[in-house]
Amino acid sequence: MPGTDTPRLFLGAFSKNKKVCGGLIYLLTKVITYQFLLVAKKNTYAAANNKVDSCRMNSHDYRYQDKNGFTYLDSYLGGECFVGEEVVWLYENPVWSMNYVGRVIGENFSGDFLKEVLMQVPAELPFRGSEIYTKGDYHYHCKVDGEFVWFQGYEEIFYMDEKIYECYFHGGAIR
Repeated sequence: MPGTDTPRLFLGAFSKNKKVCGGLIYLLTKVITYQFLLVAKKNTYAAANNKVDSCRMNSHDYRYQDKNGFTYLDSYLGGECFVGEEVVWLYENPVWSMNYVGRVIGENFSGDFLKEVLMQVPAELPFRGSEIYTKGDYHYHCKVDGEFVWFQGYEEIFYMDEKIYECYFHGGAIR
């Protein structure tokens, strides 16, 4: 990750010429957000770290901040049937978000297996888990259409040959 002042210095240096340099600012923000998101996801829900007080009634919230001005919040409602949102802010300005909705639909669901999958978040698709992950009789599949700035996807878990979990997600950059 770049030095602690990199985003602020870069954004400040080009603030006088936003029309010409807006694309460069957006590109840098995207790259640094991408890197931050990978770290944040591995330090919150999947790792059972950084749980914070609920920001909404009955929500489960996880927050992660770095020294570069980034903040990540994962907030969800429910349990076996759930809905949630992940948001990344840079200096209190939202820059990226993802919404998700899912449900447990069969016996033998393992929350520990799901968290293990989410810890394997791939650098090339930093949304949920890898495309395919297997451990014992558990099999995870994830399909994503789009890219970091605009995407949608679907994940599912099978126990042996029975689908026991599914989740839809979508999101992208905020400008």
